[in-house]
Amino acid sequence: MFGYVMVNKPELKIREYERYKGFYCGLCRELKCQYGRLSQLTLTYDMTFLILLLSSLYEPSELEERHICLVHPGKKQRMIGNEFTMYAADMNVLLSYYHFEDDWKDEKKIAGWLGSQAFRSKAMHSASFYPRKAKVIQEQLGQLAKLEKENVTNIDEISRPFGELMSELFVYKEDAFEVILRRFGYFLGKYIYLLDAYMDVEEDYKKECFNPFLGEFQEDGFSDKISQILEHTIRAAIVEFEKLPLEQDLPILRNILYEGVKIPIMKKRGKE
Repeated sequence: MFGYVMVNKPELKIREYERYKGFYCGLCRELKCQYGRLSQLTLTYDMTFLILLLSSLYEPSELEERHICLVHPGKKQRMIGNEFTMYAADMNVLLSYYHFEDDWKDEKKIAGWLGSQAFRSKAMHSASFYPRKAKVIQEQLGQLAKLEKENVTNIDEISRPFGELMSELFVYKEDAFEVILRRFGYFLGKYIYLLDAYMDVEEDYKKECFNPFLGEFQEDGFSDKISQILEHTIRAAIVEFEKLPLEQDLPILRNILYEGVKIPIMKKRGKE
């Protein structure tokens, strides 16, 4: 479900993309340092965006280094980190663990059992620092699984749990920005859930898996209808985003929200 909050690389300046990549690689290294190489498999664009947004809002001190990595062994990579990199690494591990746990509990997937075993101790470590975050992630993923099992297809209802989950992740501390960040995360989370459902609808139909769009995806105008719903949802997130007093890396953040998150839709519709 993650991986959709990405940049539109061709529209970024070289220095902007290099800075974005620096945060992405910095998160990858943080995952390795805190939780081992296996945790690097949980790396997502979405958590990189979380780091960029919170860093722009609070402007913490940064540490920039260059290191060799397994993916690019021939050249040292620029890696940027700060307190939000550590936070994002913790959230990455929590999300992965509870996702695996739900897969095992609800569908008895072997991958879910293996993943939950591999990440349990790591997640408990993260949860000790962020008990509220861990509780919300667990509860909302559980609620989502319950609604899907009940075959709930109301768009607002089925996307709400993931909206609530993302709402919690974007609030790093309780301050004057909390309300805006919660609303932003809520709409972004709903967008991610609905976009994921739209991207998977044909495959879910063939496999007879749950998808809130199964009842209408073969109807005329389906893609136009869903594109409008998605556009309305991401615009609601953008309205909240533009209320924040952001300056640092603002062109990168806007590139992601105004263009990058729509890339999967354009690619999918281009194949229709």
